[in-house]
Amino acid sequence: MTQTVILRGQPQRDLAKQLIDKAPVDAVVKISEAKRTTSQNNKLWALLSDISRHKPEGRRHIPEIWKCVFMASCGHEVQFEHGLDGRPFPVGFRSSHLTKSQMSDLIEYVISYGQQHGVIWSETFTEY
Repeated sequence: MTQTVILRGQPQRDLAKQLIDKAPVDAVVKISEAKRTTSQNNKLWALLSDISRHKPEGRRHIPEIWKCVFMASCGHEVQFEHGLDGRPFPVGFRSSHLTKSQMSDLIEYVISYGQQHGVIWSETFTEY
């Protein structure tokens, strides 16, 4: 049986310790930072769409390509391949694999770039 515990406070930490104490031999324990949230994902795509419409520096990319450009700029592994028509398309690392803090850093980078290039945002900035 798989058990998931979100470590929000001491009661959850105590439960996790109890589960470890009761775990069978050769059980595997994995502790990881939470993945990005749906609201973070929605925020990113709104920002990418705004940048795509603005075409900063004359760059005409669809939001998916902008996402990969920004992910690469933030140090995430991204790979592009060429389609049958010769146009590049992104493959490899996905933003769904980012942690909440990584996604927050990516969003901040996108916002900073957009502000430096006069992008008009379609929504106001809220917590991300």
